[in-house]
Amino acid sequence: MSTRYWFRAKRYGWGWTPLTWQGWAALAAFVALLVADALVFPPRQALAAYIACVVGLTVLFLAVCWLKGEPPRWRWGNDDDRP
Repeated sequence: MSTRYWFRAKRYGWGWTPLTWQGWAALAAFVALLVADALVFPPRQALAAYIACVVGLTVLFLAVCWLKGEPPRWRWGNDDDRP
């Protein structure tokens, strides 16, 4: 089993950016599911369902980033381990 990260920790701040095609695919799927959510649960008609789905998708995407990404921490851009 490979330990290669899908997401690189951001150089400034806290968070991740996609590093491999799997990371980009996960991000594309997240965006596509958010668009589908807006179509299935229009915010003007089903606001509670729309918000619940957005929160659920965001938690799921953050879990993928946490599991498949570099360990997060606040960064100021001057890490010695970066090229």
